[in-house]
Amino acid sequence: MKNPVAYFKKVAQEKREYRAAMERVRALPEDYRFVYDKIQHYMWGHVAGDGMDMTVILADLVDLFEQAAADGRDVLDVTGQDVAAFCDDLLAGAKTYQGTKQDALNRAIMGKLGNGRA
Repeated sequence: MKNPVAYFKKVAQEKREYRAAMERVRALPEDYRFVYDKIQHYMWGHVAGDGMDMTVILADLVDLFEQAAADGRDVLDVTGQDVAAFCDDLLAGAKTYQGTKQDALNRAIMGKLGNGRA
């Protein structure tokens, strides 16, 4: 760790932002809170690395849910009936364990059989 003070300041800021987002979640209608909690649990089980990809995705999800709730939409109108597929779509650009394992598999195979195209 090159600069521990900067690191801990960054972590403290991230915690403040997370707590603020959770306050916003608590203000959502009950169905939205329930679905957000389940989505958050599901998605944290897939995160890889430092998790920063996930915090951005979840913050955007709070924005989406707040707007949909303000518009009077049902939460399942936002996510669709297949909430897991909705989550997987959100995770498409994030660094996940699955993606990390897929990359490692492809690198290993291409390194051995891909004529140097690893």
